[in-house]
Amino acid sequence: MPRYLSLISFTDQGVRSINESLTRAEDFKTSVTDAGGRVELLYWAVGSADRAVIFDAPDEATGAKFLLKLAHDGFVRTNTLRVYDSEEFKSIVSSL
Repeated sequence: MPRYLSLISFTDQGVRSINESLTRAEDFKTSVTDAGGRVELLYWAVGSADRAVIFDAPDEATGAKFLLKLAHDGFVRTNTLRVYDSEEFKSIVSSL
């Protein structure tokens, strides 16, 4: 399954409704799980990002759908990386 690391920043709308952030995070976890993925980590942060999440999606299209849904709702902006564990990376670079 593809794995993603997203650094998430609140929009002005997200800051105004910060008290609903926990509920939105739980909704995200439920959506990922219901689609066959897994949220490995979800933290709130102080600094250049407001949250960090690592999640697996069943495929690339589903991963993109989760991220687009977050952006569409208007509460956050995401900066996302497709990340690889050591075995996946070894497989990628083995043919170089």
